[in-house]
Amino acid sequence: MQADLYDDYADSYARENASSLLNAHYERPAMIALAGDVRGRRVLDVGCGAGPLTAELRARGGMMTGLDGSPAMVEIARRQLGDDVPLHVADLAAPLPFADAAFDDVVASLVLHYLEDWGGPLAEIRRVLRPGGRLICSVNHPSVRAFHHPTEDYFATRPYTEDFEFAGEPVTVPFWHRPLHAMTDAFTAAGFRIRVVSEPAPSPTTPPELLPPRIATGERTAFLSFLFFVLEADGEGGSGSPVGAS
Repeated sequence: MQADLYDDYADSYARENASSLLNAHYERPAMIALAGDVRGRRVLDVGCGAGPLTAELRARGGMMTGLDGSPAMVEIARRQLGDDVPLHVADLAAPLPFADAAFDDVVASLVLHYLEDWGGPLAEIRRVLRPGGRLICSVNHPSVRAFHHPTEDYFATRPYTEDFEFAGEPVTVPFWHRPLHAMTDAFTAAGFRIRVVSEPAPSPTTPPELLPPRIATGERTAFLSFLFFVLEADGEGGSGSPVGAS
């Protein structure tokens, strides 16, 4: 996880995430729609950042818990969410501090593409989900990299970087590319069934001035950016000893 990066840019990233096209009007509405009715469901937000998705799902009745690798991001989330949402600083690449089958749903919003290895994190997410529970996640769409960099090997799992501005501050962010089949193989190896694969359009409430011109005019309906999955944990149940679970 890129905890040190987001510690350095926590405030500017939180501001960007709150209002940007890709976060506020594309990725987050899609995650909320895929989560559906979460009333009374125990939901873990891994990579919760400053807590915007946690807050939205809490407002819809979810019993929320948040986790992020960046202490600075968790501190912002505490200020945003108050004391009624348990928040944890923890690395998704390490054992999670929760008991087996502790949650009905896990949401992982733009998290997995920071990780070289998905096996351990997905096994831990599977462990803390009840049988039949859901993992709802979004990742960088693998086709985007292939489209913009056709000479690169699409089929290789490899690192790359992209340049962004967080609230006007330039930032270089490292990611891991993996092809679609490597994603689905990792999900099924960890004990998940793939229920939904989604490539949504932006939210219909997106301010027109934020949309790419061909979307705003109606010439096109959507754009490639992120890929979304709804996964169901198999019925075998979690295993292993949780670290730090009460």
